[in-house]
Amino acid sequence: MKYVDEFRRGDVARGLARRIHEAVQPGRDYRLMEFCGGHTHAIARYGLTGLLPAAIQLIHGPGCPVCVLPIGRIDSVIELALEKNAIICSYGDTLRVPASNKLSLYQARAMGGDVRMVYAVSDALQIARDNPQREVVFFAIGFETTTPPTALALQAARAEGLRNFSVFCNHVLTPPAMRHLLAAEDTVALDGFIGPSHVSTVIGSAPYEDVSRDFAKPVVIAGFEPLDVLQSVLMLVEMINAGQVGVETQFTRAVTRDGNATARRVVAETMVLRPAFEWRGLGQVPFSALAIHPDYAEFDAEHRFGLAYRHVADHRACECAAILRGQKRPQDCKVFAIVCNPDNPLGSCMVSSEGACAAHYHYGRFVQESRT
Repeated sequence: MKYVDEFRRGDVARGLARRIHEAVQPGRDYRLMEFCGGHTHAIARYGLTGLLPAAIQLIHGPGCPVCVLPIGRIDSVIELALEKNAIICSYGDTLRVPASNKLSLYQARAMGGDVRMVYAVSDALQIARDNPQREVVFFAIGFETTTPPTALALQAARAEGLRNFSVFCNHVLTPPAMRHLLAAEDTVALDGFIGPSHVSTVIGSAPYEDVSRDFAKPVVIAGFEPLDVLQSVLMLVEMINAGQVGVETQFTRAVTRDGNATARRVVAETMVLRPAFEWRGLGQVPFSALAIHPDYAEFDAEHRFGLAYRHVADHRACECAAILRGQKRPQDCKVFAIVCNPDNPLGSCMVSSEGACAAHYHYGRFVQESRT
């Protein structure tokens, strides 16, 4: 497949692995966090850790948008489905995340709630057009990648006068989460970041520069193919060896320093920063999420339905929070692949297609890592 197979060549991967082995300095460890869940799955799927020297440790971060969504936000949208008779529209993984009282949006649908999986926010707009007597709420989640389509939907709803459509906004931001993770008292020791690629196509590489400078951590923005990840690891090792701090882009075929100006402008017109937002695993993170702009308040589900956020603790046996902070691996969880599995997830990390637990379950839960 053109422009894909080229980034999966085994001979090139082995060559990059040799260069990484040669670049690693004796007696030195390299602790690199892949912030994006897409990278976590690429690493597990292609067995990239088996190509790396033992001195390099790849640590999972909070880069899965479904995983970091706190239970209280899911409870709110379940309430809209069961008590307000609203049609709830969201992406597939979101519907399976466990919330309070062992409920999920799928279970709410089984209880009579009108919950629908959509592939795009435009599908939710069409459902609102087709059901003018019903309230239709789009449960918007995701990092900067999925935010512009939500912003465009808000503009379209206002232009059409689609009064029965609203958005429950849960869009979160990557650089503030990186900063919060590094500043936390219980932060894990990190030497650098493998930065997210799809997010960076929108915001560019510039927003990571302050984080890199303030915490003296190099960032390399990587594509999702196995050769992308290996090359990014090599770039980080070389930067660390040289004592270099800054932001480099491996994914140059899609990421620029300034990102997508049109997408950023649409978001700025329809959304504003929240003073704080709760992330699963990270707690309250300042200025790390977006809310609907006051000019679009009539399309804000929180405003329309008077939703008040309530913190809900995670399942006591679930280690998802610690995994999202990089403090534990999925294998460290006592219920991983035993009680907690994709058919019976206790936490969001086992639900999402970008979750670390799902990656380890599908691509190597029975494999004991052995690296030389």
